[in-house]
Amino acid sequence: MMLYGNAHIGNVPGVHMSPSTTRTSFIIHQENYGYTHLSAGDLLRAERCREGSEYGQLIDSFIKEGKIVPVEITISLLKNAMEETMQNDQEKFRFLIDGFPRNQDNLQGWTNVMEGKADVKFVLFFDCSNQVCVDRCLERGKSSGRTDDNRESLEKRIQTYLQSTRPIIEQYQQQGKVRTVDASRSVEEVFADVKRLLDKEG
Repeated sequence: MMLYGNAHIGNVPGVHMSPSTTRTSFIIHQENYGYTHLSAGDLLRAERCREGSEYGQLIDSFIKEGKIVPVEITISLLKNAMEETMQNDQEKFRFLIDGFPRNQDNLQGWTNVMEGKADVKFVLFFDCSNQVCVDRCLERGKSSGRTDDNRESLEKRIQTYLQSTRPIIEQYQQQGKVRTVDASRSVEEVFADVKRLLDKEG
């Protein structure tokens, strides 16, 4: 969880392919923990489809290749979503950011923009085996309509995760800020663990 001015931000870099991660994040939002769930991936996909977007085609090519979208785009979308949420309702100052940061460039970009405004309190890491992630995403792909829910894109995303995202998690682990949850289980079991963590962390 990161502190942004008067806003509390929960950060979930995690294994970024597991649908149960986002579903659990949504439950956290619905269970009156006071968090607004912001998914970096959902924001990027919405921007990709937005008519007149100057970034749409670029985002589309990165997502299809399983690559990480340039940090400037992602941070701009996250920052705008946060500011819009707080402007609409001053009581909504707690955010759960799902799927960010995913590499060192993401982390450095966030630090550059939020320096003096954001401090990481803890990070939720939803740990899940590659095979479980692939199986879940292929199942999701039957109805999601997402162009990246296919085996080729998923294999590329696994490599991106191992090379780029995992080192970020290890960096936070060295700082004692990672809270690991076994995400290979059911949504109900995962949420029970997350609830205990949130109750403990406050």
